[in-house]
Amino acid sequence: MLTIKCAGCKRKIWKYYKIGQGEVLRCHKDRITKIYQYKQIENKIYCSCGQIIAIDKGRYYKMIAKGFTYSGTKD
Repeated sequence: MLTIKCAGCKRKIWKYYKIGQGEVLRCHKDRITKIYQYKQIENKIYCSCGQIIAIDKGRYYKMIAKGFTYSGTKD
């Protein structure tokens, strides 16, 4: 279980169940277990501080590598 955080202000965005050992390039919406906070403007996901986190692609979010950090373990 990973905790996705904003790279700018370190606020928690959501908890995500990651399968596999690779990079976090996409977050599938059905694997997000808890949402803390974010804003969505058109198809972009922002932290409340204004940092862009991801782009909504329908079934998943395409993550912006410089916009987030994460902690936790991958399955």
